[in-house]
Amino acid sequence: MSTRPRLTPAIADVRRAVREVLVTASAHELVLVALSGGPDSLAMAAATAFEAPRAGLRAGAVIVDHGLQPGSADVAAAAARQAEAIGLDPVVVVPVSVGGQGGPEAAARDARYAAIARVAEETGASAVLLGHTLDDQAETVLLGLARGSGAASLQGMARVTGLYLRPLLGIRRSTTVRFCDDAGLEPWTDPQNLDEAYARVRVRTTVLPVIERELGPGIAEALARTADQLREDSDALDHFADELVEELAEHAEAGISLPVNGLAANPPALRQRIIRLVVSAEFGVSLSRAQTLEVARLVTDWHGQASVDLPGIRVKRLGHLLVFSAAPTHREP
Repeated sequence: MSTRPRLTPAIADVRRAVREVLVTASAHELVLVALSGGPDSLAMAAATAFEAPRAGLRAGAVIVDHGLQPGSADVAAAAARQAEAIGLDPVVVVPVSVGGQGGPEAAARDARYAAIARVAEETGASAVLLGHTLDDQAETVLLGLARGSGAASLQGMARVTGLYLRPLLGIRRSTTVRFCDDAGLEPWTDPQNLDEAYARVRVRTTVLPVIERELGPGIAEALARTADQLREDSDALDHFADELVEELAEHAEAGISLPVNGLAANPPALRQRIIRLVVSAEFGVSLSRAQTLEVARLVTDWHGQASVDLPGIRVKRLGHLLVFSAAPTHREP
C-alpha cells in the first residue's frame, strides 16, 4: 500500500512554487535545501524531494546546528532523519559556533550562511533553497519601514540571490503548516519564534495582527506586493545607473572622475546611484544616504566648498569634474 500523501491544495501550492524555481537549474545538478526542521523548510524539503527528480535534478539537505538552545543537536538529528526519509541525499548536518558581533540574530545568520555556502561548495551544489515565506517578506518590509531604512530595505528579500533561491515568497506560513499536516510530517517549533524579545516576533504576533484587524485582511500580501514593485523599479534604476557609469566615468591616476553636467542632467535617484556605484566599484565602500547626499551637493549646490571626506575617500570638485580619490594618509612623525 502506498504511503504517498494525497494531493491537497497546500501540497499542490508548495510543490508548484518549488517547481518554478527549479527550472533555473541544469539537469543532473545537485540542489540543497536549507532545513531547520520547522514547517516552512520541512514543507519545502518534501516538495523539493518530489519535484527535483522530475526536473532531472538531485536534491539534498544542509542542516545547521547553531548550538544556541539545549537539545539543538537532537533537533538537527531529527531533521536529518526526516530529510533522509523523504529521499534527500546527501544530508549534511553542520555544527557552528555563533559569535556575538552585531547581536545574536545577526551573528547566527552570518554563521548559518557561511556554513551553508561551505557545504554547497564541498558538495558541488548549484543552488540552495531557503524557506522564507510571504509572511517573512511582509515582516521584513514592515521592519524596514519602521526603521526608515529606505527603498533597499523595503524591497525585502529577492527570489534569487546568487546561490540562494527562495521559492516560498508567495506562500503563506499557514500553507506550509497545512502541507506538513497533510503530508504526515512532524515539524519542529523553534521557541525563539515565540520570544517577544525579538522585534520580528513582535511584528509577527502583535503588530501585523493589529494592522489586519484595524485595516482589514490582506496586509501581508500588500506588503509583499510592495516589495516586488520596489525591487522591479530598483533593478531598472540600477541597470540605467550601470550604463551611465560606463558612459560618464573616466579613470585617472588619482582615482576616478565624473562630469558634473552629466550628473546634473539626471534625476536624483539616478545621480545618487551613480555616485554610490562609482564609490563601491572603485574603493569598495558602501555609502550611506547622508554621505551620498553630501557628495551630490557638490553637483547641485556648489558654492566653492571644500572637498568631501568620506571613510578612506576624498571627493573634490575640480572645474566641471567630480574627482574621487583615496584619502591621503597622514603618518605620525
